[in-house]
Amino acid sequence: MMTSLFDQFASPVLFGIPLAAIALVLPWLLYPKPSNRWLNSRYLTLQAWAINRFTHQLLLPLKEPAHRWAVLLVSLMIFVLTLNVLGLLPYTFTPTTQLSLNLGLATPLWLATVLIGMRNQPTHSLGHLLPEGTPGPLIPVLIIIETISLFIRPLALGVRLTANLTAGHLLIQLIATATTVLMSMMPAVAVLTASVLFLLTLLEIAVAMIQAYVFVLLLTLYLQENV
Repeated sequence: MMTSLFDQFASPVLFGIPLAAIALVLPWLLYPKPSNRWLNSRYLTLQAWAINRFTHQLLLPLKEPAHRWAVLLVSLMIFVLTLNVLGLLPYTFTPTTQLSLNLGLATPLWLATVLIGMRNQPTHSLGHLLPEGTPGPLIPVLIIIETISLFIRPLALGVRLTANLTAGHLLIQLIATATTVLMSMMPAVAVLTASVLFLLTLLEIAVAMIQAYVFVLLLTLYLQENV
C-alpha cells in the first residue's frame, strides 16, 4: 500500500534500474509505420488523417520559414499526448508528471526559438523587450520585467503541464480511495462517488489531450514571434 498520495509519481524501479526509459519509449511502439500499399488499414488511414489535420491547424498561423518545424512539433504533440493518456491506465507511470522531464522538453525548444529570432531578426526580437511609446523613466523597469517574463516561459510551460496532470491524478486517487472505503459502509454513497470517478476520468482524458495541444501550441506562438 502506498504510504503517500505522491508515491504514485515516483519513478518505478526494478532491480535498481529506473523504468522511466521504458515508459518514454513505449509510445513509439504503439503507432504503426505507414506502408507502401495502395490501400492502408483503417487504423493507418485514421492516423494519417488525424496527423494531417493537426499539422494543417498547427501551421496555419505560422509563416513559411516556420513550416520546417512541422515534423518536430507534430512528433512532440503525439509523444506528449500518448504519455498523458497512457498515464491514466491503472498501474502505470506518467513521465509527464515529472517537472524535470517537462522542463527538459520545454527549455531546449524555447531556447531554439529565441536563438532563431536573434539570428534572423535581432532588432525585432529585442524590440519585444520594450513596447513602443514607453516613457523614458520606465524603460529600465520594463526591460527588466520583459526579460524576466521571457525567461519564465519555459518554466511556465513545464509547470503548467506538470500541475494539471498531477492535480488530476491526485483527485482520481482520492475519489477512488473514498469509493473503496465506502463500498462496505455506505453502498449508496459509494455508487455516487463511483459515478463521480467515472466522470472525472473522462475529464482527465480530455485534460490530457488539451494539455498536450496547449504545450505545443505555446511553442508555436513563441516560434511565430521569432520567425
